[in-house]
Amino acid sequence: MKILNIDISKMYNELVFTDEELKKRLPKHVFEHFKKSLKDHQKEIINLDLANQIANAMKDWALSKGATHYTHWFQPMNGVSAEKHQSFVEPQNDSTVIMSFSGKELIKGEADGSSFPSGGLRSTFEARGYTAWDASSHAFVRNETLYIPTIFMSYQGHVLDKKTPLHRSSTALKKQTLRFVKMFGYKSNHARVTVGAEQEYFLITKEMFDKRLDLKLTGRTLFGARSPKSQELEDHYYGQIKTNVMKFMMELDKELWKLGIPAKTRHNEVAPCQHELAPIFERVSVAVDHNQLTMEIMKKTAEKYGLVCLLHEKPFANMNGSGKHNNWSISVDGIGNMFDPGDNPESNYRFLLYVTCLMAAVDIHQDLLRISVANAGNEHRLGGNEAPPSIITMFLGDQITEILEAMADAKVYYKKEVKLSSHGVKFVANFNNDTSDRNRTSPFAFTGNKFEFRMPGSSMNLSCVNIMINTAFADTIQQICNEIEKADKSNFDEIIKNKIIELFKKHRRILFNGNGYSNIWEKEAQKRGLLNLKTTPEALALFNKPKNIALFKRQNVYNEVEVNAREMILLEEYCKTIKIESLTMLDMLNRQILPAAFSYEQKLTDICIKKKTLKINSAIEYSTLQSISLLIIHIDKQKKSLLNALAQIRKITDWKLKAYAYRQKIFTNMEKIRLYCDELERLMPKHLWPFPTYADILFN
Repeated sequence: MKILNIDISKMYNELVFTDEELKKRLPKHVFEHFKKSLKDHQKEIINLDLANQIANAMKDWALSKGATHYTHWFQPMNGVSAEKHQSFVEPQNDSTVIMSFSGKELIKGEADGSSFPSGGLRSTFEARGYTAWDASSHAFVRNETLYIPTIFMSYQGHVLDKKTPLHRSSTALKKQTLRFVKMFGYKSNHARVTVGAEQEYFLITKEMFDKRLDLKLTGRTLFGARSPKSQELEDHYYGQIKTNVMKFMMELDKELWKLGIPAKTRHNEVAPCQHELAPIFERVSVAVDHNQLTMEIMKKTAEKYGLVCLLHEKPFANMNGSGKHNNWSISVDGIGNMFDPGDNPESNYRFLLYVTCLMAAVDIHQDLLRISVANAGNEHRLGGNEAPPSIITMFLGDQITEILEAMADAKVYYKKEVKLSSHGVKFVANFNNDTSDRNRTSPFAFTGNKFEFRMPGSSMNLSCVNIMINTAFADTIQQICNEIEKADKSNFDEIIKNKIIELFKKHRRILFNGNGYSNIWEKEAQKRGLLNLKTTPEALALFNKPKNIALFKRQNVYNEVEVNAREMILLEEYCKTIKIESLTMLDMLNRQILPAAFSYEQKLTDICIKKKTLKINSAIEYSTLQSISLLIIHIDKQKKSLLNALAQIRKITDWKLKAYAYRQKIFTNMEKIRLYCDELERLMPKHLWPFPTYADILFN
């Protein structure tokens, strides 16, 4: 396939050390042993001899791509990726050098285990940490460096990264899924969890970005009155892409394709300057790796076009925020997609039981799904402008819901005829409608053959989301398999049907197909006993509950120490984020907004005095002066309140209490200051306002 003389088939995976590349460079029996070991999940996959052969092959390939260094690439618990580069150069006694890379260097690296977030797992003096090659992910070359995907752990063996528990959770779900299909007579040996991560983002000009301290330090605007035009006309969504943005998107696609990232869809999103990129689904750990790379490459590519890529969940108030939709499914060899309902879902008991098991998992573990998307940025996004609410629910669509309701009520399900489109235009082909509409307000929605979890924020590492889904689902399947395997199999279909009905009746409260934004729904959710955890501190307070620790232990994902560490890290991150935002707000107030307001106040005062001397009516100026002066008084009062609250919070040592205080005192004070400042912006002359307005940024 060629586009503008570019052969995409040759470009794709150009910088990835693929299986094909490895196969060329290894003896056939060695390669086959390595791949079989990976697929069969044997305990011992890599020995030093095999590692030396792979390392040499990897090095030769990397050198052919211009690499001079290698790095163990890992994902610590700060949510971004980390790397330490080492050159291949090995000096010789004769003053020459050779390019060397051993199996030991491939298998294990060392990094400072105390300087990354550890939640108390490591002290400053306990510095040793290890990176270990993740043989299930392909190495790649970027910036003249060979990137080797790895996991990260401490000297004592504590997990210090996001990828290790993701692998553990996937293993747990695959194990239980294979056990599940075995009950239905399938002898499958391999399953895989798949994810496609839709990525929303904003692009603004670097010129505007550089003039906003809040965007530079926090990723979002702490001040900003609503623009006279925003997203009301819905003219940006799927609209024509601006030339400069299109150039960015075209280069982005090429850079992603070179790294084997299957970028598929690109379009304008609803808000001005907002866009989306969607890839094809991949194995979950690879999809997470690729999403991390996508975010990094977006930022780098934007710079080339005088743009800045914003990945904050809510860079602009009163407009759409940016999410990262996690399209999640499971496939099994010999069966295919486990969430494919088939042509007759009403008789597909394997599918219906699998779906109702998932219903149970989402209902029982609402708290964990909410925790997985909890951060300071997402708090601004959830529940508004097309983002799902903070209440966890599932959407199964009309057809599946009606089938389950008919079974539960012992009624006959009458299959509806597939509707033909009725557009009334004779030269446009007719087509069949889907069996169900979509619900964009649903947090966890069935979309025909997968579930779309719409709650993650755009800046998030998707590991945590998928760890929670995989673990909760694996545990439910395990429990159901335990029960069914003990039952009398003489009437297997009846046993399965009864279990489907039992699960549906017990957990049907989690299903909601209506408008998640309505006040009526919030009241209804409360009646159903569903959690409504609107803030991060509320959600994180449930992380280390006994039921959750027991769940993670059963599925070998986290131990109690690791759960507590992750809770601590998330609380610290939340507090530090709001602290940085509050200090940035104070800086902008003291050095930009208030001086500008004082200047305008002085100008108005001078005008009023002169007009009074000349006996000219100054009512308009005087009224404006009063409004400005009153706003300055309110801002000053609220600023003092904010400073006092910050001083009080410094004395709090418990991170849970500190997080609640930041939410209740600092966040609340900041919101009030913003209201007064945004009103001040509306009253002041544009040339006196100290930084670009929303209209300047969004329509530049």
